Amino acid sequence: MPPISNDWLSPLKEEFGKEYYKKLYQTVNEEYKTHVIYPPADDLFNAFHFTPLHEVKVVILGQDPYHNEGQAHGLCFSVQKGVEIPPSLLNIYKELQDDLNCTMPSSGYLKKWADQGVLLLNTVLTVRAHEANSHKGIGWEDFTDAAIRILNEQDRPIVFMLWGSNAREKKKMLNNPKHLILEAPHPSPLSAYRGFFGCRHFSKCNAFLIKNGLDPIDWQID
Repeated sequence: MPPISNDWLSPLKEEFGKEYYKKLYQTVNEEYKTHVIYPPADDLFNAFHFTPLHEVKVVILGQDPYHNEGQAHGLCFSVQKGVEIPPSLLNIYKELQDDLNCTMPSSGYLKKWADQGVLLLNTVLTVRAHEANSHKGIGWEDFTDAAIRILNEQDRPIVFMLWGSNAREKKKMLNNPKHLILEAPHPSPLSAYRGFFGCRHFSKCNAFLIKNGLDPIDWQID
């Protein structure tokens, strides 16, 4: 696992010394040795690497990485270039089309968002191949909760997009009045029709950023 080396390191440093993280580190290392684990170890902390703390303007929370070959690369909802777009991301693109008239992309690679300050963070950072939620409860939630608390404490406006019950549970940690919290059902085909479609989170996000003197996000993926 490549270490976090940008401005996330200082506020997260305390976590690395805690007992839960030591156990987590040992467990994840052993899992990589004995099973096929996604994402590749070098991509595990990409959400933090691609979006430094001082650049975060928007937070999108996912659950755990995609568990099929070649998909996960450390950003929630995003897949590697050349990989078929997963159903949940396809629904995100449909909402973008309706909300902001974005054209339907041919790629599911979302690094363009990360580079603009959209933190694409799964609450669990690893998974066994073909076993969804297989690393739930091994300690990642403690680590990503720490990151969410750090974001909540930032003295600047940040938009949090909480989609689905897993993400919405994190709302209780978000009490900074400077932030905007947007909630909706998950974009999965099982729940998108219950209110994700039509939530208009992307235009609401950009309006909030502009109101606070920040550049809006260019959500169009090529």
